[in-house]
Amino acid sequence: MADPGSEQVARSYFGALDAHEVDTAMALWAPEGHGHVRGEWEAHTPEELRRFNLELLEAVPDLRFEVRSTTSEGERCAVQWRLTGTFAGPGRLRGVAPTGDPIAIEGVDLLTVSGGLIRANDAFMDTTAIPRQIGMLPARDSTAERRMTDAFNLRTAVAQRVTAREPELVAEGVWVVQGQPGRCNVYLIEDEGGVTVYDAGARTMVRAVAGAAARFGGIRRVVLGHGHTDHRGTAPSLSAPVWCHPDEVRDAQGSGGFRYWPADLEGLPLGQRQIHRVLHRHFWDDGPVKIEGTLEEGEEVAGFRVVHLPGHAPGLIGLWRESDRLALVSDCFYTVDMWARDVDPHVPDRVYNFDTEQAAASIAKLAELEPAAAWPGHGRPVTGEVRAKLERAARQG
Repeated sequence: MADPGSEQVARSYFGALDAHEVDTAMALWAPEGHGHVRGEWEAHTPEELRRFNLELLEAVPDLRFEVRSTTSEGERCAVQWRLTGTFAGPGRLRGVAPTGDPIAIEGVDLLTVSGGLIRANDAFMDTTAIPRQIGMLPARDSTAERRMTDAFNLRTAVAQRVTAREPELVAEGVWVVQGQPGRCNVYLIEDEGGVTVYDAGARTMVRAVAGAAARFGGIRRVVLGHGHTDHRGTAPSLSAPVWCHPDEVRDAQGSGGFRYWPADLEGLPLGQRQIHRVLHRHFWDDGPVKIEGTLEEGEEVAGFRVVHLPGHAPGLIGLWRESDRLALVSDCFYTVDMWARDVDPHVPDRVYNFDTEQAAASIAKLAELEPAAAWPGHGRPVTGEVRAKLERAARQG
């Protein structure tokens, strides 16, 4: 006798569940079968699936399954169904005590059948339907739902104001997203239907950077100005290839700068030391980054030329655009103090430098390019008499 088709097995399976004949339903499963209710639950064996069905019947004793339609293709059959019943118990439903409420949900199961047995099931359903019907969530379009939505939107707005600003256009095709803590700057450079992200900022900025980049077509690549914790923070979550200078790979994929910083950030005042330890661990850093490629002095990326500016970090690189004399330079210099307050440009604090004398020389090297605007990794840019301001910073370093 020929094996039953996938639709016949599917209808037999749902018919058995509708009749509360769990053993009959489970006899239709292959020993290696597995099921998955997307976003909700997974059964790795038929025995786990049996327990799930028994618990469902304990929670909804008058359960009924109605098959609305089926669509078959080879070994697969999609079943559109409607489940109705009363959440009367005595069993619980996913840990929730019975409420006595009527429930009705719809979904689709995609069954894979071969040899007359079910090998796999992918189920899709509205997972908010039951919580709404039993009062765990407010009813759709109700006053309570509108209030909940308003409260959530307020929370989102507050979080966005605290962690990051809206992107600001700073030059042709170049946008900056500035975020907290530390007024970290992440640059979005329009690039062939998407953006190149330069400097990855703090982990608190992930949603702001990803959201801003999506408006321009998404992220093509991330270029790290350097691999310190507060400049690689968003990179692990942006789902884009990450590039840096060869001398920065070790720290981008490793300690994030801690290998050459003094132990326990010794050298910072006690209060700053305690605060910075918390910031590095919980706000700036999201851990090591996998580096896909490297960039060196003179190479081109997104219409900019790479400039090696070592000192603060061994592989710190800036981006230079000759056409408008724009420099994006990460932490080549600071325009903020250790509390993120505006100050004149200066060499970064020795505690955080790989080589402070080299850092001062790199500021002088940048000054020789005579930028019209130089944008750092934190805070505001240097504009106006840029060369003179940078040369002064290099001398004072």
